[in-house]
Amino acid sequence: MASSSTRLSVASSSSTHPWKYEVFLSFRGEGTCKSFTDHLHEALRRYGINTFIDDQLSSGEQISSALQAIEESRFSIIIFSEHYASSSWCLDELTKILECVKVGGHTAIPVFYNVDPSHVRKQTGSYGVAFARHEQVYRDNMEKVLKWREALTVASGLSGWDSRDRHESKVIKEIVSKIWNELNDASSCNMEALVGMDSHIQNMVSLLCIGSDDVRMVGIWGMAGIGKTTIAEAVYQKICTQFKVVAFFQMLEKITKNDPAVIQMELLSQVFGKAI
Repeated sequence: MASSSTRLSVASSSSTHPWKYEVFLSFRGEGTCKSFTDHLHEALRRYGINTFIDDQLSSGEQISSALQAIEESRFSIIIFSEHYASSSWCLDELTKILECVKVGGHTAIPVFYNVDPSHVRKQTGSYGVAFARHEQVYRDNMEKVLKWREALTVASGLSGWDSRDRHESKVIKEIVSKIWNELNDASSCNMEALVGMDSHIQNMVSLLCIGSDDVRMVGIWGMAGIGKTTIAEAVYQKICTQFKVVAFFQMLEKITKNDPAVIQMELLSQVFGKAI
């Protein structure tokens, strides 16, 4: 489809992605780590969304590592569960997340997992019980407790999800879709800096005949350096949300050395969102 005469020029406004992680998950392990949080994490990984989760920290690491990961993330998903406020670690994470939101460039998304949002906002119910304990433990540092209270009040007012009386799978699908679409929109904005990209994408999508019953294979031919991989990646980003399972291979011959077994393992790794 792309001939050797095709050329793509990059405008000077294009910029590199500044984030180490795309999503930071803030959660209380008790009650969610083997259920909602685990399922959400796997769904994010399945879509290739680079996610930081606390279990990536070794037992000897301090909260400073988690706080640094927040700074290096584009989004934070805060899973407010019944026991979230009982953890000073979680509350410190929340405070840091809102600091990053205030600075700019960071988005916080609250999820109220089987908890009344008003309990989070007003620190009542299990959150009230947790803060009664915090006020005893930190009675010589009430400023810290007040910061935590303010953070909960602010975060509970952000746009997010209330999981009560809803199917968990649907909530997770909506969250992942929002993150994916926002990341994809940002990537599309970067693609706009590539002169002539729109017409290439439209031509490729037309050739793929998405929705037909047959299997399509479309090749992009041309000399090295004309933008074949760039076009393929742009098309992938545009259409991947229409499929349940997706994978993207770049520079395949260098990664696998044309070994079928290695190619198969790489495909399975992308499909299942983890190393095989």
